Amino acid sequence: MRRTPRPLSRLRGGRPPLRSLLPDLALGLIAALGLAPLGIWAATPLAMAALIWRLSPLPAAAVFWHVLAAGFGWFALSLSWITEPFLVDIARHGWMAPFALILMALGGALFWAVPAGAAARLARDPAAQATAIAAALVLSDWLRGWIFTGFPWAQIGHAWIDTPVAQMAAWTGALGLGTLTMALAAVPVLLRARAVMATALAAALLAGPWIAGTMRLAAPMPADRPVTLRIVQPDAAQHLKWDPEWSTVFFQRLLDLSAEPGPRDLVIWPETAVNFLLEDADAVLPMMSQAAGAPLVMGIQRREGTRFFNSLATIVPGGQITQVYDKFHLVPFGEYVPWGDALAHLGIGAFAARQGNGYSAGPGPQIMSAPGVPDFQPLICYEAIFPQHLRHLDQRPGWLLQATNDAWFGTLSGPYQHLDQARLRAIETGLPLVRAANTGVSAVVDARGRILASLPLNQPGKIDAALPGALPATPWLAVGNVPVVTLLLLVLGLALWPRRRGRAA
Repeated sequence: MRRTPRPLSRLRGGRPPLRSLLPDLALGLIAALGLAPLGIWAATPLAMAALIWRLSPLPAAAVFWHVLAAGFGWFALSLSWITEPFLVDIARHGWMAPFALILMALGGALFWAVPAGAAARLARDPAAQATAIAAALVLSDWLRGWIFTGFPWAQIGHAWIDTPVAQMAAWTGALGLGTLTMALAAVPVLLRARAVMATALAAALLAGPWIAGTMRLAAPMPADRPVTLRIVQPDAAQHLKWDPEWSTVFFQRLLDLSAEPGPRDLVIWPETAVNFLLEDADAVLPMMSQAAGAPLVMGIQRREGTRFFNSLATIVPGGQITQVYDKFHLVPFGEYVPWGDALAHLGIGAFAARQGNGYSAGPGPQIMSAPGVPDFQPLICYEAIFPQHLRHLDQRPGWLLQATNDAWFGTLSGPYQHLDQARLRAIETGLPLVRAANTGVSAVVDARGRILASLPLNQPGKIDAALPGALPATPWLAVGNVPVVTLLLLVLGLALWPRRRGRAA
């Protein structure tokens, strides 16, 4: 039986009083504690369960606003690192930081509130509303992963990355982790009159993936490849990275760390490791190759006519360039500006690009090779947050390489969230992932997403590590998100059909 909705007289032009939205804002903030760096995973399903419970007696017109408040709290905390790029040159850009955070948080909140509000209007009773809102929020994470070029950061399911439950991603991807979270959140409303049964069902829903994940983590791993990688972390602070004097210091640091004694079959430098273009590097390529003492993969910018690219290049002994990969999934307004050619006449260019008014996009995902090591799929920085890019290759690589410059993300949450998402790519594909980060966190991750070796933030150094073995191709790699999206759409359809006339608006 449906609980009596709160009187519409409490709404002000369709919006509840602001004070009534504060608990929802707090629940959004609490839910975000499940993400890195705190990783309090239980906070996310518990806070989302409290939110769904609060929404169940509300009239449909109020649901939009309450979910908007919760979403604002979630995205404001989880995306708080978005202010950091504006603080690199605080005199010029610092004033933009609060506006960037507010707009990003509000935009993310709308991705929650619009589908939740629509689901509430169509639902026939509290159980249907809880189910529909839960499914709609996960589908909004999926939509956010590709619409407007995509931004699948801070998804609901990311709270599970440091738990055995994350191993579900080998079958369901990150979207399946979000589905589990919202299923747990909806159970109390679905079984509101049966507290014992609700508790038992929630425990069973969680216990299954937890036990299965624990068993998967305990299973034997394939042997390491007979390849030693050297990952170099120069720790070039962003505000000094392009300074002519400091860039010389950082370049020498790259050379010195690469040349330290020890066996290595491949040396890896991070994204935009040097301050010169690939076309201008002929004089120093032999020096770089000699310091590496092995093939070198490095991040560097390059020019092709009037276009500039954010690239990775393979340099073999002797200083010859054998392969170049151009980043194709660029950061909007960070690496390129939509309608950039027209806006360039107004002096508007991409925020992070160091050449021209922004970067051009490469052709798409590809496989790179270097002598003596298995072929790998390169991912430059932002590209590692998009799981779909791992499924568009004609052949399966032996490992994943992420070259990144996380100095833009500050030191509190951004670099750790970025690392966690890269770890999910390893679980989803069954491939080890190697991460070379300018200021950290550089890491070697096995095919089940575990960190085997790492360098902390803001510390120069190197990692010498064997390349972990790869697992067989995962079910997710074969089918992607299709099964989970289909299931969510089916659940949403069942929850909203038939619609009962007379639903409060």
